Amino acid sequence: MSKILEKRMSKARNYEEWKQAAIEFDERNGLHNWKLTEQSPDYDNAAIRRRLDKLETLRNANDNHALLFNLNQGIHGNLGGMGHPALYQKAKFGTKQLIVDYVDEVASALTHLAKPRVKGVTHDDKVDFFNRAHLCFGSSALLMSGAGTYLFFHVGVLKSLWEQDLIPRVLSGSSGGALIAAVVGSRKPQQLEEVFDPAFFDQEADDLQELVNDYSFFKKTKVNGDNVKKVVEHLIPDLTFAEAYEESGLQINVSIAPAEKHQKSRLLNAITSPNVMLREAVLASCCVPGVFPPVTLAAKDVNDNRVPYLPNRKWVDGSLSDDLPMKRLSRLYGVNHFIVSQTNPLVLPFIDAEKNSGGLVATVSATSYNTIKSWGLAASHLLQRPFNDDSYISKLINGYISVVSQSYTGDINILPSRILNPTTALQARTTQQIEDMILDGERSSWPVIEKIRIQTKISRILDRITEDLMRKSMHKEARAKKDLKLVAK
Repeated sequence: MSKILEKRMSKARNYEEWKQAAIEFDERNGLHNWKLTEQSPDYDNAAIRRRLDKLETLRNANDNHALLFNLNQGIHGNLGGMGHPALYQKAKFGTKQLIVDYVDEVASALTHLAKPRVKGVTHDDKVDFFNRAHLCFGSSALLMSGAGTYLFFHVGVLKSLWEQDLIPRVLSGSSGGALIAAVVGSRKPQQLEEVFDPAFFDQEADDLQELVNDYSFFKKTKVNGDNVKKVVEHLIPDLTFAEAYEESGLQINVSIAPAEKHQKSRLLNAITSPNVMLREAVLASCCVPGVFPPVTLAAKDVNDNRVPYLPNRKWVDGSLSDDLPMKRLSRLYGVNHFIVSQTNPLVLPFIDAEKNSGGLVATVSATSYNTIKSWGLAASHLLQRPFNDDSYISKLINGYISVVSQSYTGDINILPSRILNPTTALQARTTQQIEDMILDGERSSWPVIEKIRIQTKISRILDRITEDLMRKSMHKEARAKKDLKLVAK
């Protein structure tokens, strides 16, 4: 029966079908009882139980001062080790019920304290507490790797998160991932239903076919830049990063790499480059060196005219230098929880070794991988020395060093169901192949949906509350200024 249920999960056409089969699997294999049993060597269940009972008692007693004090002691996503990967790998659906109950109770306590009128807690108290809590707890981001025409896998990942209202407010992408981030992050929330309709990308299949039909991995053939622009213009509105944020409320981040040596990669977004045009940024991030021509960025000036941005610089594929820009996202947005949709065919074979799932086998595997990686980098630097900086071999070695030096996993990793062939990464896709890749992205996401829901629930509530308090503070300040003007008259 277990094999039948696993087959039902692998063939499910939507999340509800998968969820029903996963819950039934857990019940038949004793995993439901495992979830109800609080004890486990993988986390401090006693500490979590004590804290849960304390918060629940204070909230029910309406003892708001004590509740605020206890929450001030710290709320974080790994209390007592409750974020340990092993706790989310045992059952097919969910984790220990104690963890779910604790997260729900913290969410209820925060919602309670955020009410318009809370006995003994002033508006200033709330602003101070929630701003600090939001900063300390951190937030989540979805990072989409470089992908070539495997980018449709990312569409499936985003669709599964959208259906559960779990898309993080920070999206990052490089190459194909940048294209998908821009498509989603440049539209109003109510327009996303259209984006995730299979017909949305069907109309692009012919353009993508024309875009890469003359390209072969084994030929040094450059793709027509006009065809690339045509696809991007069809998919992405002509907006700046700041304008896209106003439309969607999502912070889009696009990685680009310099075409020239001695320049640094950049992460474009509404904070660092608000006036840069989104289309050109995506074009640059999609420019595979030797295949697509490098791109000069564009921006809007003070008169809303389109002008070159850094006119003496050209940019190429962002995955070459910063496929998953975690450090930069941490600095900009306070992100400390990373969901990664990874489709880079060059690194997928090594992902299992890089993931830290615990255990002796994983430790040995990761150690072996890191040793091979270190020796490979050292050998590459030695091999590069005899060659001219502008030589083809030197550039090839530079590319290898840049790719191998990066980290390609996050806290939650969503990977295709099979290893992808790097020689077909720029191959045109039929309508059926596009739909199959989108469905693979969905199916690969479903096993971690509950993990994402649990691990991001508190940060999502803090996002909503701090935004609401900020709006109220701004409204209060505007009203006070208006009253002062009236008094002055």
